[in-house]
Amino acid sequence: MAEKKKIISSFYNWTFLIIVLVAVVLINIVSSFVYRRVDMTEDQRYSLAEGTQTFLEGTKDLKGRVNIDIYLEGNLPSELKHFRDAIEDKLKEFKLYAGDRIEYQFKDPHDGTDDEKEALFQKLFAEGKGILPMEILYEKDGASNKMLLWPGAVITYDGSTTNTIQFLPGSRTQEPYRISDINGMTPNAINNLEYMLVSSLRRATAETRKRIAFLQGHGELEFKETQRVRAMISPYFAVTDVTLNDSIHALDNIDGLIIARPREKFSDKDLYIIDQFVMRGGRLMCFLDKLKLNEDSLMKNGQTHTVRYDLGIDNMLFDYGLKLQDNYVLDTKCTYKIAPYAEGGRIQWFYNVLGTPTNHPMSKNVENVSLPYVSEVQFVNNKKGLALTPILTSSTNSMTTGLAPMVNMMMPLNYGENPQLAANPNSPYNKKCLAGLAEGNFQSYFKNRIVGAFANNPESGFLEKSKQEGKVLLIGNGRWIENKYDSMPDPRGGYRYRPTQKYNDLQFDEDMLRMRMSHFFGNQEFFQNIADYMLGENSVLDIRSRQIDMHPMDKDKVAREATFYKIINLLLPIGIILVLGFGMNFIRKRRYAS
Repeated sequence: MAEKKKIISSFYNWTFLIIVLVAVVLINIVSSFVYRRVDMTEDQRYSLAEGTQTFLEGTKDLKGRVNIDIYLEGNLPSELKHFRDAIEDKLKEFKLYAGDRIEYQFKDPHDGTDDEKEALFQKLFAEGKGILPMEILYEKDGASNKMLLWPGAVITYDGSTTNTIQFLPGSRTQEPYRISDINGMTPNAINNLEYMLVSSLRRATAETRKRIAFLQGHGELEFKETQRVRAMISPYFAVTDVTLNDSIHALDNIDGLIIARPREKFSDKDLYIIDQFVMRGGRLMCFLDKLKLNEDSLMKNGQTHTVRYDLGIDNMLFDYGLKLQDNYVLDTKCTYKIAPYAEGGRIQWFYNVLGTPTNHPMSKNVENVSLPYVSEVQFVNNKKGLALTPILTSSTNSMTTGLAPMVNMMMPLNYGENPQLAANPNSPYNKKCLAGLAEGNFQSYFKNRIVGAFANNPESGFLEKSKQEGKVLLIGNGRWIENKYDSMPDPRGGYRYRPTQKYNDLQFDEDMLRMRMSHFFGNQEFFQNIADYMLGENSVLDIRSRQIDMHPMDKDKVAREATFYKIINLLLPIGIILVLGFGMNFIRKRRYAS
């Protein structure tokens, strides 16, 4: 009987072991074909954004087959091997939504003969327009070694090469990167993987692009003054200039209209054309200076008067729920200006406000936006059910000037080292709106303002209210997207213009750079978010606006408690093994003793 029980027990144990082994093998086989990952982080940093999922799932955006060749393969350092695996993990997630419409391969660019490798390198580099190589220096077996990497990918859509992705920066001339440099680059590159991949796929697969026009003819910023922002959005939109010339059809093929710092009055005909553009569902973006200020006079004399611009567009914007005041907003959250007469050689320039982002997707997670001489935007006339939303505000320690004020460079000195512009500098009621958005169904500014004979004429195409929900954005500053430029002779005659190469004036301030003050502006990214939101291109907008909470390491705590955790890490595994060993021995003795 005892022998029979022993055989049954042995059979049961072996059967259970075999079942476990088969289950483990099957799970591994299935998992090699099926990719799933559960994101347990609070901010969902390892999950795809909703816009990404929509883009990958929709056959409207991603109709054909995309093939991605990633040239990060071979004998890579461990730091880059981790980055390579992160790319593959992200692409596996993409395939969960896109299926077979996305395929990818990792390729070793150093495979093949010398001639084959050289030909591939030339193809990848594409005279500096493709992937830029990265040379790294590392130690192995006590000797210094160099490795040439191509940290990028080539996207082929429906059989034709359309775009490249640069995951990591190329090497500087004669300066190879060290492994320590790679350690600093890869975390940020991993965080930006989704944005880099989606934006590249978006460019590669776009069959048609919505049209954004910069209005001309009223003293607006010219092409040479807006080259940086144009270059930034041109991969995603068809960017052009438009002059109305009293043509009722001037904006027929335009999806978004930008009016950037006009300085001459709009005629009623021009306003009618713009108004009907909005009624047809066009997106209107107005970046306006309400006051004229001569900065040369300010620098020469230390003070100057301001004069109102009579643009004639104010009443129309009022009907859309937006009003631009004839004042300036002053804020302690601002840039600094060089001032030799001041202590320390600089002053807080309250007139150059650093606009504070709100939680709206256009500004969320964007750095502060530099707005020199910005006026207050107010929401008005909201009986028509429009959604009126602030996009940028001042800080709580801010105030407004009187109407058409005099600007004086000595004024900041009156407020001392800790300036207090508002009576209660911590009250949220002190915040002033600097950029406002109106959304909804608009009524025409020309309703009841034009004669019935014209309104009832079918050829006029007059619409007294919106055909679809529209969007109108007003920012109380016209120069925030302006770039300085250099001129150079054109071999064909005349001059060509390019943005100054010394620094990006959408991200940095010249005076603050000279004073070696750390700063960074979000003007460039904010403008791209505006274009994406206003034109309804949300596939990358919500990626850029996601909140990823970074938790920096507490170095003091590490130094204070490092020894304790080292001891725990050393002794805890040993203790667990000893407990298990003694426990198994105790159980065995009791079993056989009985």
